[in-house]
Amino acid sequence: MTTPWVSALTIGKGRDAHLKNLIKGFCEQTRLPDELIIGVMDNVPYADLPDAPFPILQVGVSGDDLPLAAARNRVADTAQGDHLLFVDIDCIPNPQFVADCIDHLSAEAGLMMGEVVYLPKGATAGELDFPRFDALGKQHPDRQGPPPQGRRRCNDYRCFWSLNFAMSKADWRASGGFDTRYVGYGGEDTDFGRTLDAKQIPIWWAKGAKVYHQYHTHAMPPVHHIHSVLRNAEMFADKWGRRTMEHWLRAFRLMGLIEDTDTGLQIVRQPGEADFALCAQQSDEPFATTRRTLDTLEHGDWRVADRKRGQDASWAAE
Repeated sequence: MTTPWVSALTIGKGRDAHLKNLIKGFCEQTRLPDELIIGVMDNVPYADLPDAPFPILQVGVSGDDLPLAAARNRVADTAQGDHLLFVDIDCIPNPQFVADCIDHLSAEAGLMMGEVVYLPKGATAGELDFPRFDALGKQHPDRQGPPPQGRRRCNDYRCFWSLNFAMSKADWRASGGFDTRYVGYGGEDTDFGRTLDAKQIPIWWAKGAKVYHQYHTHAMPPVHHIHSVLRNAEMFADKWGRRTMEHWLRAFRLMGLIEDTDTGLQIVRQPGEADFALCAQQSDEPFATTRRTLDTLEHGDWRVADRKRGQDASWAAE
């Protein structure tokens, strides 16, 4: 059996320290990638990157707003590999990551979504310590977990998440890639999942193929990206007949930020300091969650909802 050529892919703007840890993680693989390609959404390439036993190629991606869809297309189309392994720049791959992806892609056609755990602040100080990462890492409560072993078919395209996924180059080409009309934050992932569904390219949850998300502050819903969220939600509706990111839009309505009009979604007022504080990541958690924000808006206290975290299908999707 021919050994597949494997391309590791990431995209980024800033987050230099995160990228260095990502590269160090790929250097620790039991099966090294054959190349790492970085889509740089900035005017200058990254500098002072760690030495690696595989070639690292940086490719520029232009665009005033975050061109996330175009950047993922660029790195994938540049890649030489039979297998394409996409990892967000703020993640560190487990040493078994590449080997796990090869095993899954060799067993089934389609897109594989590997495991993701979130690390608390300070976890990545010093050398990479994977046993410590496993002990400290938490699964996001608004995301479905992997199956106990092997793979489980994902029958809801809204669950697709580009933070950690792998595909064969053949399936990537068949998909047509991400729709580059989506710019800024939000919507391009769900659109890609919907495209896979339409083209009957299966999506799988995969055990293993784990990455560790490095700590950084965030907000959910992403009130700091409200303009692109609204624009991309309407674009999705024009294309597929319904909006996406409805849980974010619901929170924005409850906050009095947006309203529905005869001509579509409109911003009523710009987010203020209180809005950012409401959506901000809590200091005791390694992630931000829209669930907490909505529970606070609807009940006054996120703790009163008392729902099983990560099990509600309406939350696991999107």
